[in-house]
Amino acid sequence: MGFINSYNPFGLMFTLFPIMFIIVFGVIIFSIVKNISVNMHNNKQPVIPVEAKVVTKRYNVSTHHHNSADNNMHHSSSTFYYVTFELNNGERLEFPVPSYEFGMLVEGDSGTLSFQGTRFVSFIRM
Repeated sequence: MGFINSYNPFGLMFTLFPIMFIIVFGVIIFSIVKNISVNMHNNKQPVIPVEAKVVTKRYNVSTHHHNSADNNMHHSSSTFYYVTFELNNGERLEFPVPSYEFGMLVEGDSGTLSFQGTRFVSFIRM
């Protein structure tokens, strides 16, 4: 009796698909649980006002490519805004901020930064 090659590409696909599905689903569930946990932690923290100065501003643009039903390529993007503040003691804190706040803040501005945990609340310029 000789060696019989029993390689079946569909068998491999049917094995890998459930594993990949479980991994992707697990990552999505983990992200949701982590975001809820961070949000709950921030909600329990006091709002802390401190004197601070705007040190730097940056943004991150994520571009997404989508194929539509009519086989045309569509592009979309998301922009996330971040501001780094320096406290009087030299400590620096970076927060994601809404776009309207980002546009109003200028590097070098001094004022009162209010934050709650890892969440930016407001910045009132002096």
